[in-house]
Amino acid sequence: MRACAARLRVNGSVAVTSAGRAAGRVASGLRVGANRIALSRTRLLLDLLAPQRLYRYGAHRCQCADLQLPKGPGPHPVVVTIHGGAWAAGYGKLVMRGVAGDLVRRGWATWNIEYRRVGRGQGGGWPNTFADVASAIDHLAQLDAPLDLDRVTLLGHSAGGQLALWAAGRDRLPAGAPGADPAIRGAAAISQAGVNDLASACRETPGGGAVASLMGGSPDEVPERYALADPIALLPLAMPVLLVHGTDDRTVSVRRSRNYAAAARGAGGAVELVELAGEDGGHRRHVDPDSAAWASVTRWLER
Repeated sequence: MRACAARLRVNGSVAVTSAGRAAGRVASGLRVGANRIALSRTRLLLDLLAPQRLYRYGAHRCQCADLQLPKGPGPHPVVVTIHGGAWAAGYGKLVMRGVAGDLVRRGWATWNIEYRRVGRGQGGGWPNTFADVASAIDHLAQLDAPLDLDRVTLLGHSAGGQLALWAAGRDRLPAGAPGADPAIRGAAAISQAGVNDLASACRETPGGGAVASLMGGSPDEVPERYALADPIALLPLAMPVLLVHGTDDRTVSVRRSRNYAAAARGAGGAVELVELAGEDGGHRRHVDPDSAAWASVTRWLER
């Protein structure tokens, strides 16, 4: 009996010790996870509040952009970041500061642009929004900064995704069109949950929605504008394209990217479409630097 009790005490001690170690590992993992979340939130807050080098490419208050440079002498590859928000005045370039900060830490210079939007007396919409985006990108050539202008990536989210793909096709615009004859020609383009198929987006939305407000009418009413503004109308592009879209995105349907990808491939363009299911593909997850959606972008950029 004494021997049996001794074995029980020993075995019990071992069991308690093993359980304690397992609990300790769980607690340690939870602390590490909490620390990572806290670090991520702190880093994002610092990116949002960080002082920016503001440049103006025009006289209007919205005609401006922020330049951030990574460490080192350069010349640095550049990512032009273009915010979304239905091309409406309620949204601004602050939305892209988190991903811009992440890009800078990865060795990219970022040019986070603002442009005139629809509403609040800004004078945005066709053609001014497009002219502003083109002018902002071309202003890179005038900056006294160590930039590699042969390695410029055009990146946009939502409405900004449409503008990024449109800007990537500016060399296909006829003379005199808004944005024609670009001074800066991109090397790659990325659209995150973008409205990449303007005409279909307008037709599938009652009243045309934000697209009709941007363009001043439907594709049937102003077809000549859509011929110059719809990214699908400017295919194929002379650069590789990445599309990232959530399959359950309720703000901008994944059909916008599927339609563009099919048209690009049919025209002989180089395009990759990454589809994300569930929360990973949520519309606003694309501008979260800790998201799976953003990881799809950085992996593609760092190939």
